[in-house]
Amino acid sequence: MIVDSAVYRDGHRTEGPDDLSDALDAARAAGDSFLWIGLAEPTTEELDRVSAEFGLHPLAVEDAVAAHQRPKLEEYEDSLFMVLKTAGYHPEDHSLSVGEVMVFLGDSYVMTIRHGADSPLKGVRAELEKQPELLRQGPAAVLYAVFDLVVDSYLDLATELQGDLDELEADVFAPGRARGVAERIYGFKREAMRFRRATLPLQEPAARLVGEGMRFVPEKLRPYLRDVADHLNRVNELVEGLDRLLSDILNANLAQVSVQQNDDMRKISAWAALAAVPTLIAGIYGMNFDHMPELRQVWGYPAVLALMGGVCVWLHRAFKRAGWL
Repeated sequence: MIVDSAVYRDGHRTEGPDDLSDALDAARAAGDSFLWIGLAEPTTEELDRVSAEFGLHPLAVEDAVAAHQRPKLEEYEDSLFMVLKTAGYHPEDHSLSVGEVMVFLGDSYVMTIRHGADSPLKGVRAELEKQPELLRQGPAAVLYAVFDLVVDSYLDLATELQGDLDELEADVFAPGRARGVAERIYGFKREAMRFRRATLPLQEPAARLVGEGMRFVPEKLRPYLRDVADHLNRVNELVEGLDRLLSDILNANLAQVSVQQNDDMRKISAWAALAAVPTLIAGIYGMNFDHMPELRQVWGYPAVLALMGGVCVWLHRAFKRAGWL
């Protein structure tokens, strides 16, 4: 579905022809204009119609229709094609939802395509129209604005993840920690990995965009793109830090579980030893022998009970001093 389309001339939005082909021809004829068309989850038929008018490469069109692409930047003969992953965090269930934004960039046009609900592009056109000096740089200004908005959303998401991770860390090291902590850690680590798959592959496209010789990217936009690349590096450092911290928390939790199991085994062993002594004595005295010491003594039975109790008390104190009970 076409969300919006407009021709921008000298940094300002203008009313152009309704037909996309005529609008593109008008933008090319003007020289200082470009056409920006935005689509949301287009069907194959819609994208085929638009791609025929813009002359897009069929491989790029196939990727745009299929979605679920890895973040990347592809150069074709007359266009650039960039894929960005968008991400949204839901703290109520600690889950991450991922969408996609794709950008086709040509000499006098730019096309943005979004897939998924977590798209930050809803206000990017309005914000960019407030900056005519940036729009004067041509279609690449839209690519910069989209790239910058996506990376800034990564920073916000990383901050949210860090806050929830601090809470998880506190729960792990709490004296009476709740059940299911290991499951929460694994779930958090899985979402952090999904986040990393969205941010880490963007480093190579970002480096290419700020490099020399990239077509359709004017020299004046390179400082802006370098700023986005710096923010992306910061995001990747944060994500890497989150992943390392999660691994440390998981190892700490496993160590705590192991220590707790050892404590439980020591307690079980101590109580088993306490029960074994009277069982041993009672077993020996319960055997049917005629010749046993003190068998027919009046004080024999209480003496044996006293012996059992005394040995058990001595063992209990010994285990207490050793920290087993």
